[in-house]
Amino acid sequence: MKQAVPVHILTGFLGSGKTTLLTQAIDYYKSHGLKPAVLMNELGDVNLDGMMVDTDVPMSEMLGGCICCTIRGDLGMELKQLVDEHAPDVVFVECTGAANPIEILDGVTDASLLTAMELRSVVTVVDAAQLSERSASPKSKTYRLMEDQIRCATVLILNKTDLVAPEELVRLEALLRERNAAAPILRTERCAVDLSLFDRLSGLPERERLRESDEAEHVHTEACGHGAHCGHAEHGGAHDHGDHHHTHEHVMVYTHYFQTLIDSEAFEALVGSLPAQIYRAKGILKFTDTINPFLFQYAYREMDFVKITPKAEVPSVAVFIGEHFDKSELVRKLAQLEERQA
Repeated sequence: MKQAVPVHILTGFLGSGKTTLLTQAIDYYKSHGLKPAVLMNELGDVNLDGMMVDTDVPMSEMLGGCICCTIRGDLGMELKQLVDEHAPDVVFVECTGAANPIEILDGVTDASLLTAMELRSVVTVVDAAQLSERSASPKSKTYRLMEDQIRCATVLILNKTDLVAPEELVRLEALLRERNAAAPILRTERCAVDLSLFDRLSGLPERERLRESDEAEHVHTEACGHGAHCGHAEHGGAHDHGDHHHTHEHVMVYTHYFQTLIDSEAFEALVGSLPAQIYRAKGILKFTDTINPFLFQYAYREMDFVKITPKAEVPSVAVFIGEHFDKSELVRKLAQLEERQA
């Protein structure tokens, strides 16, 4: 199994500063000799934000619709093509400000079934002044969309803090915390954050070694996750650099790449015992007692297996999606499943 490519979703309402964060992240990775790629979505037919990205950065554009509705079905294939053609070290998915990232999770995890990639974070950029204004009309559609973007974040960037009074910032942070108890909140102006944040979320080995040599210069922020129960989307399998990650109670997505064939009945029993907090699972699975791999789907406490005949080699992988479930217990059960076959 090749090294899985980390994927970061950048979301936030229109004008919050997502593209500013994206261009800074791209420059950061390029300056360290790594190759970022971008999938950018715009509602219009012209990607103006994409014109800010250097031409040497692989970029896929999805125009004329929102990822989470009209062209959502293409997202997985666009991501797969981007990774397979360009072999980037990291991928950023920048969503239009009108997109609901809860829907986008499906497209990214679909792609992880077809090629080696892992969703590592959902970073929501919040315009402090806009949140202050919109929160005065909590029943508006715009405000409800902002709430969804806040709820599903694994990192919250409260941006443009220089435009809001200090006492109002305190109120806004409390509002964010009410809607997302897990994600670290970073106050910024012009999205100026410690960009090694993405390294810690990605587990990139090249940067990990470089960071160890530069440890004296590293500025620790709230997002470092030291001792915090953050909503990081963490992953497992042989490619997981487990030594560099903390265990968190709040996990959105867990991706497990199997290293052995597994028993189909034992896997069904495991899925049947999943806690209610895991509300979605899917995968491509290779069993000891069948010849063909199976496409696996699980939702609303029901599971479905469909025999497939892929034209190319596919990984044996399962993706689990939920809120506040015990990741360590799931990892333990999956490890037991593989040990039984070993």
